[in-house]
Amino acid sequence: MSKVKEFVNRNTRQYGMIIALLIIMIFFGIITEGKIIWPRNISMLVRQNAYVLILAIGMMFCILTGGNIDLSVGSLVALVSAMSGMMTTTLGLPPWLSIIIGILTGLLAGIWQGFWIAFVKVPPFITTLAGMLVFRGLNNIILNGKTLPLSGLYVTIGTGSVPDIAPNTFRDFLHIGNLLNLQNPPKFLNGTMLIVGFVLSVIYVLFMFLSRQRKKKRGYEVAPLPMVIIKAALIFIVINIFSYWLAMDEGLPIMLILVAILFVTYSFIATKTILGRHLYAMGGNAKAAELSGVNTKKMMFLAYANMGFLSSIAAIVTAGRMMAASPNVGVNFEMDAIGSCFIGGASAYGGVGTIWGAIVGAFIMGVMNNGMSIIGLNVFLQSVAKGLVVLFAVAFDMYSKSKSRFC
Repeated sequence: MSKVKEFVNRNTRQYGMIIALLIIMIFFGIITEGKIIWPRNISMLVRQNAYVLILAIGMMFCILTGGNIDLSVGSLVALVSAMSGMMTTTLGLPPWLSIIIGILTGLLAGIWQGFWIAFVKVPPFITTLAGMLVFRGLNNIILNGKTLPLSGLYVTIGTGSVPDIAPNTFRDFLHIGNLLNLQNPPKFLNGTMLIVGFVLSVIYVLFMFLSRQRKKKRGYEVAPLPMVIIKAALIFIVINIFSYWLAMDEGLPIMLILVAILFVTYSFIATKTILGRHLYAMGGNAKAAELSGVNTKKMMFLAYANMGFLSSIAAIVTAGRMMAASPNVGVNFEMDAIGSCFIGGASAYGGVGTIWGAIVGAFIMGVMNNGMSIIGLNVFLQSVAKGLVVLFAVAFDMYSKSKSRFC
């Protein structure tokens, strides 16, 4: 019993955010009379907030270096979007080539900022503030106040779904609503989405138990088996419910695949590589990390170069969803990304935080955005609500740290 309590106390922040997400979902589900959990709204939640998920992953790496942030990501999204519109619509380049050039543009912008931060020692706040102004200005110069339409590959990435490859008979069998004689059964179920969700949930659960077994054999401390079973069961249920909801709309969004690939890749980098360990060490104590052989300049440079790369990916996704390059795109994107990381458990001092936490925080921000829009809450009040949530999240982190010091 004591081990279970210790496990719960050690993971309070992580599971607290998941519980908070569920509470927020239930709250908005009640006040919107269930509209927020309509299949279409769940699908739109993924599509409309994919940029937050992508930016939050990169922002987490910046925060890990010592509580640093990047204020320029929204403007960089606008710049890459403008470049895409100019190259595709004005210059007539094929979309695939425009996307590659746009990604390289974002990467170069990240390298530019990383150089000033890591090697010239200009504080990240000042460097990225300058970048925010420069990139937004370049965006306005390119577009000159105009909105340029985008089509083809951009729209496929931003709004497309994986075609359903399940046979009609199998799809009919999956009409659970009809089988159970529900009052409002789904008119369409995407069998591919259901299969993918089920397979992924099984793989994830197996990975959890195999990982626990490996750690136990090596003599590491592991979570109590009952807690692991409960966690695995909950994750299995949540993944399949989420898959069923998406299956009732258009199936598996292409941008969800992109986000999943980024999540797995960056989670691996953060937890299984030397680069990830050095980032955490640097955030914990930069001076001690440097004396231990960590190249702190390199870590800082890579964190901001990577942020530029992910900002360009977010720009392609956003431009595709909007089907246009707009001069006003990207406003306050940086605030959503920063807020997602802090809500998801990142420390304002750096060295603490996970990619998973950033994703959960991004979903909390997304549910709040979606729910407040559905009930027609004033835009300014929406900003007030999100600001207070971020403030309380950081205050909770500060309180937790001060409490642990005196215990």
